[in-house]
Amino acid sequence: MRHVRHSSPLLVALLALALIAAACGGGGGSKAASNQGSNSNVPTGGTLVAGWEQEPDCVDWIGSCSGSSYGYWAANVTTMPRTYNVVKKGTSWGYAPSNLLTGEADLKTSPNQVVTYHINPQAKWSDGQPITAHDFKYLWDQIVNGSDIYDTTGYVNIQSVDDSNPAAPVVTFKTPYADWKSLFGGQYGLYPSHLLEGKDRDKETANGYTWSGGPWMMPPGGWQKGSQLTLVPNPNYWGTKPKLDKIVYKFITDTSAEFQAFKSGEVQLIYPQPQPDAVDQIKAGIAGSNSFYTPDTGNLEALWFNNGKAPFNDPKVREAWGYVLDRAAIVDRLFGPLGVKAPMNTINPTIVRDYADPNAWSQYKPDSSKVNQLMTSAGWTKGSDGVWAKGGQKFTAELQSTTGNKRRELTEQIIQQQLQAAGFPMTIKEDKSGDLFGSILPKGDFQVALYAQVLTSFSPSNCNIFCSANIPVAPKFSGQNWQRVNDPTNVDPLLTKVDSSLDESVRMDSNKKADPVLASTDVALPLDPLPDVLLWGKKLAGPVGDNPVMGPMWNSNLWGIGK
Repeated sequence: MRHVRHSSPLLVALLALALIAAACGGGGGSKAASNQGSNSNVPTGGTLVAGWEQEPDCVDWIGSCSGSSYGYWAANVTTMPRTYNVVKKGTSWGYAPSNLLTGEADLKTSPNQVVTYHINPQAKWSDGQPITAHDFKYLWDQIVNGSDIYDTTGYVNIQSVDDSNPAAPVVTFKTPYADWKSLFGGQYGLYPSHLLEGKDRDKETANGYTWSGGPWMMPPGGWQKGSQLTLVPNPNYWGTKPKLDKIVYKFITDTSAEFQAFKSGEVQLIYPQPQPDAVDQIKAGIAGSNSFYTPDTGNLEALWFNNGKAPFNDPKVREAWGYVLDRAAIVDRLFGPLGVKAPMNTINPTIVRDYADPNAWSQYKPDSSKVNQLMTSAGWTKGSDGVWAKGGQKFTAELQSTTGNKRRELTEQIIQQQLQAAGFPMTIKEDKSGDLFGSILPKGDFQVALYAQVLTSFSPSNCNIFCSANIPVAPKFSGQNWQRVNDPTNVDPLLTKVDSSLDESVRMDSNKKADPVLASTDVALPLDPLPDVLLWGKKLAGPVGDNPVMGPMWNSNLWGIGK
């Protein structure tokens, strides 16, 4: 998972949204296309300028600094080769081999899980060197033996990578890993070992990188920090080469300014977070543009409690907040014009609905009697001023999120008002996204935070954010269980099974069972689906659309600029 800052990072609603239909406006572009398609009828030449809400903190996709979803969508998906893509399959989504491979990998499950990949003989890096099994081995070694790694999930299950046959890496697992199709791709992609081995990978990518294994590449000086990031076609790409001359991502972090740039024609495509004013404009329609919005995403927004720090180390306090907040009113206020009115009642995004219990958090509705029962049983009393207190200390809590996001600011204000009325004073603190996601949350220096998580694979991936083994500890603070959920008896066995079982029915059943277990002590409180929103000018030709995991640019090599 990655994060949509400003909030940036996402995670979404589930079956609670089953009644909400995806809404599409304008002509075409609402259907995601295969990256193996043809762009023979698309005009040649031209520059696409995209308004981009978030600049990546770094482009070392393995490093802990790489949590930006917008960075992943813009540059990782377009330049890094991967074994599998997430594609539309009927009305759902799933994995399909990318053109890096000749077809499906071979899977053996006994006595050990062994995966053998068959590399397309035409696959090569931008310098003409072939992509080989050693690139697979290099990536695995960097992740399991490196420091300051964003997430080691899945790779630590691997026992060895046999690269003796350059065209067929053989990956042997010491413990099974169910989501193996997300490896050697997913949120990372493959790296060119012949260029990086023996060097400091982080330093080599500090100002961008000019190599590529995808249809696009960064030219020298292509990342102008604080301003824009440019991609140009990779002349040695073995698949369908781009017909656009370049893509320029202009960093416009204010959504209102981003919309103005789009309406004036300064940018031809935007992928904005659904801010209140943006929602109104999307609903009204923007002349000369196409639009797409849907709650069927890989995103989910929530209040993430620090289960290891007062006052939220007491589950009764967390549960009490669940019975204070009117989540339905919050969602309706934020996204009602788009037809999204129901709160999330699962901790799983909509695109993995088959793994979720859609009613796990449904008991959490405003109920003052429940609040009083929980707080008094935990030793709290309400004073004459209406504020809860314990041991002579009045209740206080700080909600943290990221700067510059008006929708989050509105959400924070609504939450603050509802809690204040129920005797829970709460202050708000906003941090730079790099500080919040890079340091504050991993180190546990927070009480409760508002942000979203974003899937980067087609899997629930909840063990990495809730299993006790993934609680970050000093000095590296690796691991994404920033909530410090520590339940090795009830939570860990279920979510570990989701990650390890190669039986899909077992995975689904275990994850469904984990939902109400997590909800029973309200380890985190899902709030709203964060709909995907994409707008593009009518001159942009080709199969423009959204991919809920890989983002909107994943097939941009098939696009062009028309007259």
